[in-house]
Amino acid sequence: MNPRRSFLKSSVVLASALSLPAMARTAQAVPGERTLRLYNTHTGESLRSVFWAEGAFLPDSLSDINRLLRDHRSNTIAEIDPQLLVLLNRVSTQLGRDPVLHVISGYRSPETNQKLAEASDGVARHSMHLEGKAIDIRMPGKSLSHVHKAALNARGGGVGYYPDSQFVHLDTGRLRRW
Repeated sequence: MNPRRSFLKSSVVLASALSLPAMARTAQAVPGERTLRLYNTHTGESLRSVFWAEGAFLPDSLSDINRLLRDHRSNTIAEIDPQLLVLLNRVSTQLGRDPVLHVISGYRSPETNQKLAEASDGVARHSMHLEGKAIDIRMPGKSLSHVHKAALNARGGGVGYYPDSQFVHLDTGRLRRW
């Protein structure tokens, strides 16, 4: 790992470990870098990660994001589609400066998806969550309709709007909406 990437990762870890919200708010991404701030609503875990820099995805950051977006029911970690992270970055930049996206669902194991599909008509049996290509989010402080509009504007794949359940679904499949 080059010194710049090592420094970036260390800075993010240090800021998180010391819980310095002022530092996190004032930290500016270097041009050309892509950053995400995620909070898993089921596990309470949070992460601020520079996942792309110097023209490439950062493997250590991708691993950290994969862990945060794991199936919390089975504790199964899977690879998340890097293009989903790019899409999330496009959405988050429309919602403010370094906003925290609350994750309702990231990766789902086949067992979890089957149980959810049996319990609800709103869960696809062949969900893109199974492939690490879908995520369900919301953002405190922003209306769900604003998050939905940002997702549609990003034009990165499928967008589902679930106001009764308070989340927006994004995936890297074909462009569609429901």
